[in-house]
Amino acid sequence: MQAVPISGPVLGLEASCDETAAAILAPDGTVLAEAVRSQLAEHTPFGGVVPEIAARAHLAHLPALTRQVLQQAGLRPEQLGGIAATSGPGLIGGLIVGATFGKGMAIAHGLPFVAVNHLEGHALTARLPGLMEGGVAFPYLLLLLSGGHCQCVAVEGLGRYRRLGSTLDDAVGEAFDKSAKLMGLPWPGGPALEKLAETGNPKTFPLPRPMLGRPGCDFSFSGLKTAVAQSIPKLKTEQDRADLAASFQSVVAAVLADRAKNAIAMMEGPTAIVVAGGVAANKAVRASLALVAEKHALPLVAPPIRLCTDNAVMIAWAGIERLRAGLSDPLDHAPRPRWPLAELTA
Repeated sequence: MQAVPISGPVLGLEASCDETAAAILAPDGTVLAEAVRSQLAEHTPFGGVVPEIAARAHLAHLPALTRQVLQQAGLRPEQLGGIAATSGPGLIGGLIVGATFGKGMAIAHGLPFVAVNHLEGHALTARLPGLMEGGVAFPYLLLLLSGGHCQCVAVEGLGRYRRLGSTLDDAVGEAFDKSAKLMGLPWPGGPALEKLAETGNPKTFPLPRPMLGRPGCDFSFSGLKTAVAQSIPKLKTEQDRADLAASFQSVVAAVLADRAKNAIAMMEGPTAIVVAGGVAANKAVRASLALVAEKHALPLVAPPIRLCTDNAVMIAWAGIERLRAGLSDPLDHAPRPRWPLAELTA
């Protein structure tokens, strides 16, 4: 398929959960400007994301972030080649804010609009030329690991995603956050648990390893979370708590590696193992998956930490990939709180 020329840089907008972000990428993937505003301060008092607060924060800060990245890139809106905005899945209030703001800019400046699937943004991040020379070639195995998602996906082409396995209950990031909360750690729990685990012994607590050794590449973390809860009364010292954190993290890393190994066998000629989503920032998880990749003579491609969590760079890049393919979306495209990758087409 011959690439369609893009007339200028693409603005990406991300407002699907609790981080407001804007970024501008040149058509070749060069990041010209990026900005992220975390809503950590707004949600911490509640121990998690409050959808209404998140939507109001996006509404308050997205225009300023957009002006900021335009100024950093030295561009006027009319010099852009398109607007890409996350339109699902996610919290519907934030999706409406981001998508509507993006559509408004597209109308005002006569630009094409791309309604980006947030999961496709994660899936295509590995194709950013700066991460791997020329970007990762199709097909590749994607492990999408976040607070809301835990999937093994065969990425066969733009708009061609085959789900090989997914979680039967909790997402892996949710298991991290809830286990951390059980241990008395602050929100967000994943990074706090990883830091605590650095001083722990991962062999102290014999936690279950759900789905390990079973056929396929589905996941299950509910029972592991229950086992952590049952271990809490045994904690007497801070070292005990660190040991439990390390044991939990070790089990998760082992399970993810086992599932990745099975997923590779379900694909024909994968070019790489790609890990994306917030949990991709975890060093133990990366190390475990790196061993699987090495055993199968494949590169492990993981975005830099700043691109693991929600960001607008991946949204702008997904927009570029779609605009190159001659794809854009009508301005009546409705944001979708649920939007499976399998429903995308190119």
